Amino acid sequence: MSQTYTLENPYSNEKIGEYEFTSWAQIEEKLALLKQGQKVQAKTAAFERANVLGKLAVLLKENAEKMAALVTRETGKTISDSRVEMTRAVNACIASSEEARQISGETLDSDAYASAGGKIGVVCWRPLGTIFCITPFNFPINIAIHKIGPAYAAGNSILFKPGPQNTASSQLLVELCYEAGMPESVLQFCMPQVSDLDRLNGHSDVNAINFTGGTAAANAIAAAAGYKKLLLELGGNDPLIIMDDANIEAAVNSAINHRFATAGQRCTAAKRLFIHESVYDKFRDLLVEKSSALVIGDPMDDKTFVGPVINIGAATEIRQRIEKAIEDGATVALGNKYEGSFVHPTILENVQADSDVMIEETFGPVMPLFKFDNIEDIVPIINNTAYGLQGGVFSNNLSVIRFLFEALDVGTLAVNEGPGFRTEHFPFGGVKESGIGREGIKYAIREMSYTKTLVI
Repeated sequence: MSQTYTLENPYSNEKIGEYEFTSWAQIEEKLALLKQGQKVQAKTAAFERANVLGKLAVLLKENAEKMAALVTRETGKTISDSRVEMTRAVNACIASSEEARQISGETLDSDAYASAGGKIGVVCWRPLGTIFCITPFNFPINIAIHKIGPAYAAGNSILFKPGPQNTASSQLLVELCYEAGMPESVLQFCMPQVSDLDRLNGHSDVNAINFTGGTAAANAIAAAAGYKKLLLELGGNDPLIIMDDANIEAAVNSAINHRFATAGQRCTAAKRLFIHESVYDKFRDLLVEKSSALVIGDPMDDKTFVGPVINIGAATEIRQRIEKAIEDGATVALGNKYEGSFVHPTILENVQADSDVMIEETFGPVMPLFKFDNIEDIVPIINNTAYGLQGGVFSNNLSVIRFLFEALDVGTLAVNEGPGFRTEHFPFGGVKESGIGREGIKYAIREMSYTKTLVI
């Protein structure tokens, strides 16, 4: 008997639909089909894959409004956020199409070392096989394209598992991939039950796993995967640093956009703000003023800036973390209000450096402010977390920028930008528990390939 799951709209609580989990027998059928699809990919020229991805970009653009509305209904993110996501998904698809034509190796002379002369090494990149692509709820289409696009461009077949909340939008995405020309033997959708995930991650017909999500799930994947290539994009506890020479209005706007958009549910959100004492009061006052004016409500309304978080359980967890920070001495400059799955934008002052809201990743619209006078003093505080994804700094002082670039445990430091800055062709990923490997289309193609060398 098949098992089912029911999804609800986080804003209205209306039923979205009831869906069936993929049985283990169905999973094995899909993996067998995808193994045959590897042979299909081997016979498909790079320009043909590029053309398919180019057509997919067109289809995504044509269906962008329909897809954005569906994502908003599923996740509660605002319609404006969902439209931006669709623009980025189209860009990621275009980049995948372009990079499919640019996959190249190198030639090496063997005479660099004694007694090894007279040969040439031709180094090529080859697909790994079947990539298991697992995506989260917060950017269901864009992140999916960041996995499916480079995996397909590299010549792999793909088993795609979205977050359950995104079943309908992900199924539509797969239909568009088929319409663009991806064979069913090259791309398959699945929604396994949790009890089947370990043996799926360890299955011999899965050659690599590309996962975006939480550390606990990543640990389970790594434990089950064995000797598989892993590309893991995990959490972040990203700092935004405001120096004494910062453009305060630009910094405030960036802080709001990089923390309160998507209701704070971004791995690269500005989760901790460090403000120089000489500009602290000016920054805080403008931040509170502008944040107070944000529209909170129906995510389908174009004017809404903050919608609900993904569910009431998530809202409860965020509330508990805020209350714990207050118990530890933090004061509320704004917010600390809740309605069902809504968490109002919350700004905290006087937060302890060792508070959970500073050390752990809080996936919601909470902004702790930390005042400092010496840049060197905050580096240990910033680095005192399990994560190291991205960071941002507002300053025009090159020595400060260079110091932070070397001192911070992050994969990217954005200058006069929030830590959420990302574009499709830049490498994306972090250090420590923020993951393994790099996304960004060109870099993801390399992660989903291996080198093969011909010596002649």
